[in-house]
Amino acid sequence: MRPSSPFALHPFLALVLLAPAAAGAQSAAAGVRYGDPIRLPPAEEIALARSAAPASVSAEATVLVLAEDAVRWEIGARGTNGATCWVSRTWAGSLEPHCFDPEGSRTILPIQQRTVEMGHAGAGEAEIEREIAAGVAEGRYRYPARPAMSYMLSSGQKLVNDDGQAVGSWKPHLMLYWPGLTKADLGGTGDGPLLGESLILVDEGTDEACLIVVYPEFVDP
Repeated sequence: MRPSSPFALHPFLALVLLAPAAAGAQSAAAGVRYGDPIRLPPAEEIALARSAAPASVSAEATVLVLAEDAVRWEIGARGTNGATCWVSRTWAGSLEPHCFDPEGSRTILPIQQRTVEMGHAGAGEAEIEREIAAGVAEGRYRYPARPAMSYMLSSGQKLVNDDGQAVGSWKPHLMLYWPGLTKADLGGTGDGPLLGESLILVDEGTDEACLIVVYPEFVDP
């Protein structure tokens, strides 16, 4: 499994689509992947995590918060609907609110969580890649059995692109993780995205295939 896969480092998939001018508009660069993460008071972190999805999803979701050691995540609020929200931090200076549906919570989130925790603990990409690949082979991690959703609709995003540039919030979007999905499955032909920057299929035809659907506006609860 590649460490740049959507299961491991999801936010960068969207950010590579940013126009160079948008990235260049930010003079400050976060610079370091993982690094020293931004820490938030628990109540603020819970609110930010929930803001990734509509209240109909996030209000009853379990919420993870960064532990005091700034490496692990722990339960900050226990939910009842099987969904999980958290604020990932894949770069120093980034805040990446996500909410996963129940299938995403069982499959994608544990992979992303382990990847980020290892990164904050100082592991390199090769070590992370080996750990995740071994976990998939041993059954500790698995891919979704059905399409799985991640909501990323929060206006509180503080994102960083692959060059380490802080770019603020991108566009509100949904991530539909759908193993094996191809453009042909959706009736698409030719090269390039399905619909400009509004509908993009990443890692087509693989276990890590992911459909990015850009939403027209932020939907904070």
